[in-house]
Amino acid sequence: MARINDVGGTQGFGAIDTTDDTEPFHADWEARVVGLYNTLRAQGIFNTNEFRDAIESMPPADYLAASYYERWFTAICALLERKGVLAPGELDD
Repeated sequence: MARINDVGGTQGFGAIDTTDDTEPFHADWEARVVGLYNTLRAQGIFNTNEFRDAIESMPPADYLAASYYERWFTAICALLERKGVLAPGELDD
């Protein structure tokens, strides 16, 4: 079963932007998301496979509308709820 992230051979996504972008982050919050990911993974809250699965399990419309690090943040929040670190809906406000 293909997930939304598996777009190989799919038509309609337009050209790939191959511009060389030397900046790893375009906003401070993106770097914080990477730091959060590294910290939580190092503490054993989740592993890389769980994180990847959480990204790939996003609803297709949400996945396509999100930026790279928005997907990371969404996955982290989902995993923290799934693991009981956060109560469901705790971050909704």
